[in-house]
Amino acid sequence: MPLKDLLIGLGIIAIWAFNIIVIKLGVAELPPLLVTLLRFILVAVLIVPFTRISRHQLRWILLLAVTFGGLHFPLLFLGLQQAEAGTGALLVQMGTPFATLLAAIFLKEKLGSRRIVGLVLAFGGVVVLAGGPSLPPPAATALLLASAFFWAVSTMIIKLAPPIAPFTMTGWISLFAIPLVGLGSALFESGQWQAIHNAGWAGWGAIVYTAVMSSIAAYGLWYRLLQKHPVSRVVPLTLLMPVFAVILGVWLLDDPLGINKLAGGAMVVAGLGVINIRFRRIHVTRPSP
Repeated sequence: MPLKDLLIGLGIIAIWAFNIIVIKLGVAELPPLLVTLLRFILVAVLIVPFTRISRHQLRWILLLAVTFGGLHFPLLFLGLQQAEAGTGALLVQMGTPFATLLAAIFLKEKLGSRRIVGLVLAFGGVVVLAGGPSLPPPAATALLLASAFFWAVSTMIIKLAPPIAPFTMTGWISLFAIPLVGLGSALFESGQWQAIHNAGWAGWGAIVYTAVMSSIAAYGLWYRLLQKHPVSRVVPLTLLMPVFAVILGVWLLDDPLGINKLAGGAMVVAGLGVINIRFRRIHVTRPSP
């Protein structure tokens, strides 16, 4: 991969890692479901007027609006409210092992010894994290793992669905998720109008950043990289996201950096690497006598 594209890829990962920090700042000023709702409204306004979907695509978009828009994102925002940035990012990355297991169960994809080792490492890393003080309360941990699970479910749905342009999918999922998240906010949160009135730069900045930078700009650049380069060279960059998030959490939010977070995080990242990266066998040719 050329240096320019590598730097773009690293920039995308930095945007997504900083997104975790921004969400934490946002949900400190505004209720989490309200932040999610306003984010979806902004994404829909910026994308939907310029895209179209077919009737055949509609049912898949509606299903993803539930699993991705109505479950993954709200659970992520709720969980991050009580979790450290780095630990939250590591737990959300468990979506990859969940997707691997779901693919083996429902799509009959073979796990193989390499992926089994990766799964054991990743889930073992969560166990190590659980033994340290950086793990969020049980409810927040469950929310983040559930968010990762519904990301994995959404990945399976996308794999089965007909081709849909990424921006089109993002915009229309956001549109159809608005009533779901809006109902959740109305039922489980209070003081929304007062929170909106009192919100400062952190609250509104979180909404704009998560919508424009994370959802639209970063994903747009990411899809371009995937079009230009083999998936095997691009996807492994995502392993750096929780690493960046841990560093940013320590630097900007004064999150502690204990041995459990370091060891557990390393195991999770290593497990994801084993699952995602295929190592080519090196054949050594003996010189002729």
